[in-house]
Amino acid sequence: MIDLIHAVLICVFVLVLAWSLYHLPIITVGFVHLRRSSKKFGKMFFADVNPPNFSIIVPAKNEAKVIGRLLDALLRLNYPKDKFEVIVVVDGSTDNTFKICARYAEEHGENIRVVCKPVSDGKPSALNYGLKHAKGEIIGIFDADSIPEGNVLTSVCKYFRDSEVAAVQGRNFSMNAEENRLTKLISYEESVWCETFLRGKDVLGLFVHLKGSCQFIRRDVLEQLGGFDGKALSEDMDLSVRLVERGYKIKYASDVRSWQETPSRVGQLFKQRTRWFRGTMEVALKYGKLMTRPTKKNFDAELTLLGPFILVASLVSYLLAFYASFAAFQFDFMLQFLMQLSVLGTSITLIVCGLALAYISKPRRLTNVLWLPFMYFYWSLQAFIALYAVMLIILRRPRIWVKTDKKGTMTRALVH
Repeated sequence: MIDLIHAVLICVFVLVLAWSLYHLPIITVGFVHLRRSSKKFGKMFFADVNPPNFSIIVPAKNEAKVIGRLLDALLRLNYPKDKFEVIVVVDGSTDNTFKICARYAEEHGENIRVVCKPVSDGKPSALNYGLKHAKGEIIGIFDADSIPEGNVLTSVCKYFRDSEVAAVQGRNFSMNAEENRLTKLISYEESVWCETFLRGKDVLGLFVHLKGSCQFIRRDVLEQLGGFDGKALSEDMDLSVRLVERGYKIKYASDVRSWQETPSRVGQLFKQRTRWFRGTMEVALKYGKLMTRPTKKNFDAELTLLGPFILVASLVSYLLAFYASFAAFQFDFMLQFLMQLSVLGTSITLIVCGLALAYISKPRRLTNVLWLPFMYFYWSLQAFIALYAVMLIILRRPRIWVKTDKKGTMTRALVH
């Protein structure tokens, strides 16, 4: 038993160390690019002579608390009114979502349409339902709790001037970051993830994945791919991998911005991340064939999909090390060396993330790095959620698309 634990610990520490060493340069490049680009960032103005048509699809299931707010924001977009349409898919709602949307459609029929899907079987199915009614060249997707900035369409247009770009992922901000410590942690996680990790991947030409909201895809490409996978729990990740598999480019656009509600309770977070992790793991198992055509983007895509498994592996390593300490297990030189390297790699990564966090935060405060210890406990929670997702797969529990309930909470004024 001791020999088995020794072997497993070595494998796990090597895996975690390799993971840290691989992603550290990506995060560093993202941080450096963030500093440079922020000095050049300016207001983007609409300049296209012949701007593309957009179809914005909004899946809405029991979203009466927030849907009106989104529709108001979409009607305020700084974009020619004859160049975009909003398609709200009322997905099996039992509250007043349809009545609210119908009123907007009646008053703004030139821009807003409402289609009803009587039976709800998940967001991907609702998106496919809306796609059937879309006419625009580019499909935009926003969750019902979103509030996009007024220039979101004008900003995204320039990315699609590159014919190789099939999709663009904008940046989502937390509108309720100050609600409690959990929302603050999640908002920090989202900021660092987007502005260092996705930015670094984009700069290096690696795998940039879609995140489900504030995302844009060419309609013809989406139709060629057969739309969204109706059975996927992580339809954004599934679509991202299929795009990369076909050789298409996905861009991260930090100036394409939207605000969104962050889970404020652990129960909300647990349900959301369970779906995310299980969905990503299932996509990883489904698309292992990417490595039959090795490119740097395909390799990076596979490593990204392995993220939840790495969380589980690191958690298992801690649990085994804890067990070994009570079983009078002696750590040999090799194991101690790997453990120290793993700690060093993780520490350097956290330092870079902390610097990025201090830089991204407005106003910029070095004291924001003091949140990093809390990030460790937040990481531990996510590792347990990932382990739970693995157990659901192993036990073949039914695949159910669970939506994250929204309250409509805002704790800061938004810029339109």
